[in-house]
Amino acid sequence: MTKKTKELNNWVGEKLCKKVVAALNNNRFKAEYCENSLAAKKRALELAAGATTVGFGGSRTITDIELVDELVANGATILNHGNPELSPEEKMALMKQQQTCSVFFSSANAITLDGAIVNIDGVGNRVSAMIFGPEKVIIVAGRNKLVDGDICDAIKRIKTFACPPNTYRLGKKTPCAETGICVNCNSPERICNVTTILEKCPRATDIYVLVVNEEMGF
Repeated sequence: MTKKTKELNNWVGEKLCKKVVAALNNNRFKAEYCENSLAAKKRALELAAGATTVGFGGSRTITDIELVDELVANGATILNHGNPELSPEEKMALMKQQQTCSVFFSSANAITLDGAIVNIDGVGNRVSAMIFGPEKVIIVAGRNKLVDGDICDAIKRIKTFACPPNTYRLGKKTPCAETGICVNCNSPERICNVTTILEKCPRATDIYVLVVNEEMGF
């Protein structure tokens, strides 16, 4: 990609991201535009300042911006159920603790241009923590998560671009982990079990959404 092409893509991306930020704010979320992932990381750490317990929803986006070391240095206890050394019982205990943590970090699987946040989960721990429980929820979403369409288009985007690589990453035995294509399977290890649509911000939850002009995660 040439420098000029990158500049033009970023120009279009900025317009799109800022349109979504305005729509999210209109839906009572606390949304902000971030120029790139470094800016998103800086702002995320500012929003998480003073947190005593921090939960992570298993997001590739959040993993990639590398927040953990700074959060630990600031005195936070990290609740990360993705640690491969955890037993199933320890993993479940952490997922339950995340429901009432100080700050919960996640990404979004899709955000429509009119400001609806759409997610699909296997267990439901991530989406439940995003809706109610933590003192503050911080969502970081790259421009690749933005969908010019309705809720059905958002779900299609998730099942096409997010679920197959996630099943592969998690080592699940599903058809999409083999082929990269969703077939709406009935596998016991299917990760498309719970779909949530946040049309407006839930009344009892502070949800911050950092919309980033960069492709991040799946």
